[in-house]
Amino acid sequence: MTARKPPAGSYEAFLAEAFGTGTETIRGVEVRIPTDVPLAMEQRLTDLHDSESEEDLRELIALLFGDDVLGRWIDAGMGSLEFKTVLAWGMAHAAGTKVTFMEAFELVRAEEAGEGKAPSGANRQARRAASKKPSASTGGRSARTSAASTASRRKNSRA
Repeated sequence: MTARKPPAGSYEAFLAEAFGTGTETIRGVEVRIPTDVPLAMEQRLTDLHDSESEEDLRELIALLFGDDVLGRWIDAGMGSLEFKTVLAWGMAHAAGTKVTFMEAFELVRAEEAGEGKAPSGANRQARRAASKKPSASTGGRSARTSAASTASRRKNSRA
């Protein structure tokens, strides 16, 4: 069945023209190419910052690529590095930076090796979603340091 073309002048026609309607097949799963970061994803990334739950990860991937995509990729044998590459690719496209899968792979490898900053396309959200390590930050304020330990010693003048 062929997708119905939205009527000219409609918001749906605008979306198709401005953002595109492309798809890509990844590990046998056809996914839409992300063209924008869903607002729900931005909020959920904030909410789930320290989560290590696979269910939370599935939710985020569904927001970016579609329902049950992660499960199908896992069933198809996708590995961790491959997943990070696809995620970096998707987040870059969602942020408006078109990268190839090889460019995304090189970005992931460089980031894992600690070489410099990731470009804007493979941004903080991609790193958060791909990371499963718990944050070292507690989110609380740091303890006040006493003035005695941080102040410079006053020297007496020799007048």
